[in-house]
Amino acid sequence: MFNDRSTPLSLLATRRSGKPRDMVAPGPTAGQMATILRVAARVPDHGKLSPWRFVTVAADRRAAFGDMLVAAYRAERPPERPTASEREIDEVRAFAHQAPALVVVLSRVDAASKIPSWEQELSAGAATALLVAAASAAGFVAGWLTGWAAYSQRVTAAVGEPGDRIAGFVFIGSPSRELEERPRPEMDAVVSEW
Repeated sequence: MFNDRSTPLSLLATRRSGKPRDMVAPGPTAGQMATILRVAARVPDHGKLSPWRFVTVAADRRAAFGDMLVAAYRAERPPERPTASEREIDEVRAFAHQAPALVVVLSRVDAASKIPSWEQELSAGAATALLVAAASAAGFVAGWLTGWAAYSQRVTAAVGEPGDRIAGFVFIGSPSRELEERPRPEMDAVVSEW
């Protein structure tokens, strides 16, 4: 059983992301989303800088978000392939319409702080991971995606401020089909003693 909510440890031990393209309604209500985001903000944060931001993209803004993604994709084409195919454009636009809920997580490093940038970036990653776990704890599935859009200067500028970086796009909804396990590392391969 995935995302077993019988105990906190059971949830963490069975946590499984869902594929955003397989997510359907219902997604979180406004109140549920507020709770999920409050939980996601409770991460290690050396210096209390909150070096991350959550940008929600409401259902009625998804078409505009898709248009922005398409414009960025077209504008950032490499010189050797200046024109995007219709299929590529359809896929870019479809990205914006996956799952009932979408949160863009931004990493916002305070360069003037004495806290190293790396620690601030780790905090943004932790916030993204806890966002996914909080969605699971609320009874939904979540998927953390990146892809070209996470590295696009135009997309980042459209959702953030100068200096921000996109940590990920977190899609939240209900699974339309059973979740499947993915390969997990053998603990001997990732745990050692000093």
